[in-house]
Amino acid sequence: MKFIVNSSYLLKQLNAINGVITTNPVVPILENFLFEIAEGTLTITASDLQTSMITELEVEAKEDGSIAIPAKILLETLRNLPEQPVNFTIEESSYSIEISSDNGRYKLSGENATDFPRVPTVSDGYSVNISSDVLGMAISNTIYAASNDELRPSMTGVFLKLDETNATFVATDSHRLIRYRRVDIVSDMSHSMIIPRKALTLLKATLPSEVTNVAMEFNTSNAFFDFNRIKMICRLIDERYPDYENVIPVDNENNVTIGKAELLSSLKRIAIYANKTTHQVRLKITGSELMISSEDLDFSNEANERLVCEHDGEDIEIGFNAKFLIEMLGNISSDQLTFKLSAPNRAGLIEPSNKNENEDILMLVMPVMLNNYV
Repeated sequence: MKFIVNSSYLLKQLNAINGVITTNPVVPILENFLFEIAEGTLTITASDLQTSMITELEVEAKEDGSIAIPAKILLETLRNLPEQPVNFTIEESSYSIEISSDNGRYKLSGENATDFPRVPTVSDGYSVNISSDVLGMAISNTIYAASNDELRPSMTGVFLKLDETNATFVATDSHRLIRYRRVDIVSDMSHSMIIPRKALTLLKATLPSEVTNVAMEFNTSNAFFDFNRIKMICRLIDERYPDYENVIPVDNENNVTIGKAELLSSLKRIAIYANKTTHQVRLKITGSELMISSEDLDFSNEANERLVCEHDGEDIEIGFNAKFLIEMLGNISSDQLTFKLSAPNRAGLIEPSNKNENEDILMLVMPVMLNNYV
């Protein structure tokens, strides 16, 4: 089997799907790319059993065939070659691969393509079309709040609920919760699923910078994303997602509106002096003044700053994990935000003051118990 392909074009497509490949996979053949040629089209697959990515490109080939090629050595060879057409000659009986270029010849050994795990295909599924920029924003706004706790697998992904009026993306790690809703994504029927964090991280990294349509299909066990000759298939998390709606407080009457940039920069400074285990910062709101303070008694470190805010409600003192607040505020695009608080032991809500007409974002953060309420 022989084929000719442009080295830079091949490298670009391989880089797009290379993120799936892990260093020590469960099955050794997963360290390879699966190359399949049919009627002048080269289909390349990378997989880690949970997530698979497939890309297609046109090549010059007279015959069909397939081979598994070691990913690391192939990528490093292509990265160090100047752009040029390269010839691949594959001996299917011995699985030996020869790459020849203007610079020279390189021989490596592949593996039998039939040993590569089969990628699931969609059957009796449902489909929805999403714009790539909208999907990218939904992933960016939620994924950082997904849990890393493997003992609670349902929280290690992003929950997606589709219905006739909107799409809701939810992520939580039990300390904070993000609900991101879009009214410009709708489905004919109501469906819900939990998409793994790794799959969404890879998808976000692969989405093109220019706006394109992403065709999403899903059934009970897998989700499929298709755009720009790249396909991604991931196994869904087969768990029941926590009942997040019951956690969101509805009676938070204490509203504090403040500029995002000044609050974020203040928190970053105050957090330096906070306890390195709890990351606790204290927010004390009196009238239209917000005092942010922290202390680390082990090292006698302390810091405080005063900010001006718009405050509607009673005075309150509440503690939060600075690390979580900084991460959440960093993902808000609005220049003003509103804290909705009720009591020092109840969850606080953060909402951007100016929102996109098609989106609704709600951030919930659990308080850290303060040692004393002065």
